[in-house]
Amino acid sequence: MRPDEIADLVDRIRRHYDDGCFACGRENPIGLHLDQFSLTDGTVEASFTPRADYRGFVGSLHGGIAATALDEILAWAGILGPGVMSVTARLDLRYRTPLTTGRPYRVRGRVDDVSGRRLRVSGDLLDDGGPAVTAAGVYVATANVADLLAGHATGD
Repeated sequence: MRPDEIADLVDRIRRHYDDGCFACGRENPIGLHLDQFSLTDGTVEASFTPRADYRGFVGSLHGGIAATALDEILAWAGILGPGVMSVTARLDLRYRTPLTTGRPYRVRGRVDDVSGRRLRVSGDLLDDGGPAVTAAGVYVATANVADLLAGHATGD
């Protein structure tokens, strides 16, 4: 997909869900606002800048927020890759280095394997020195994106 096609699809999915998703919704006032989605060789990337509200202790990024960003990018890997909406069945994380709030991060995810409705996915949250948090999971497809946007599936 071309960058403009990716941006259009991301926008259409967001609007389908009233742009209120905690992780990627632009209209959610307390959300992470993952944005600047790209797709290169099957890897989906996006960025976000965690606010001070997302801290754990003294300026550190709460681990649950890092987990949320990764959970979201892995779901988008299914959307922009095989074209399916999915839900998390299992998510395994490895925290490698502490992160802080108030600075931009990139997250990336990819679909490693598809077996029936199951997607095996992996990704990472990148710090300047490389992967700060890595993730691997199993997601279950709930709807075909094309059907959802055509009004033939709910995907909710």
